[in-house]
Amino acid sequence: MTTRHLPPALVAGVALVGLVVLAALVSLAWTPFDPTHVVIAERFRPAGGAHLLGTDQLGRDVFSRIMAGARNTLLVGIVTVVIAIGIGVPLGGLAALFRGPVEEVTMRVSDVLLAFPAILLALLFAAVFHPSLLTAMAAIGIAFIPVFARVVRGAGLQVMQQDYVTAARTFGSGRAWIFWRHLLPNISSVLIVQATIAFAVAILAEAALSYLGLGTPPPTPSWGRMLSDSQSYLFQAPLLALWPGLSIALAVLGFNLLGDGLRDLLDPKLVERLPAQG
Repeated sequence: MTTRHLPPALVAGVALVGLVVLAALVSLAWTPFDPTHVVIAERFRPAGGAHLLGTDQLGRDVFSRIMAGARNTLLVGIVTVVIAIGIGVPLGGLAALFRGPVEEVTMRVSDVLLAFPAILLALLFAAVFHPSLLTAMAAIGIAFIPVFARVVRGAGLQVMQQDYVTAARTFGSGRAWIFWRHLLPNISSVLIVQATIAFAVAILAEAALSYLGLGTPPPTPSWGRMLSDSQSYLFQAPLLALWPGLSIALAVLGFNLLGDGLRDLLDPKLVERLPAQG
């Protein structure tokens, strides 16, 4: 009997993502201090003591703001991926199922969306609507729609060539039934991996938008805005930039490692090459 080791990337990714999730969940019930409470007399306190990571330029506890910012980070990733999957998967499924003109139109629409990066879409949304977390999430989610559409179409075309799909068609199964019964279950592993990668990019994009003032509005804690606010005090309090920057880096690294680990675990061709013990 053989047992397979979990990919090291998966273990590391789960650990880092679990840390972010834990911080977000704990912050729902408890933080050492109110993350939005301003105490001017406590500004620029060094790390240590009651303030584990010190205080910022307004006397707010940095550790509490990092914890609360994790909530915002996960919210952005979840909403973004839901938008992208909710629209991109059906579009890619249509292209794989119907082919011909439907496929051509769907892919050309995806090409148009793919030409607009998330940050550019957010700038466009900010010009039309009021800059906010909602517009940032919508822009990032829309930017990822063509990515999921192309992934589903590519993987779906392979599924549609399988014998069991041909048999289902022979027995009169409709396209909707084939989509839910055969196509979607067989590409689920690809979607899971793509979702983790999209989650990481969404975190980075939201941090960049918040840094530019197009994301989470103050006083809601946001790692990107914390990084932006700290740049004016780099020589006076350099650690103010370190903590949010490190949080963003670890969160993005965690989801990227999680995606790589899941790919190694779920891809049958890669699984065969994983080390095994007798």
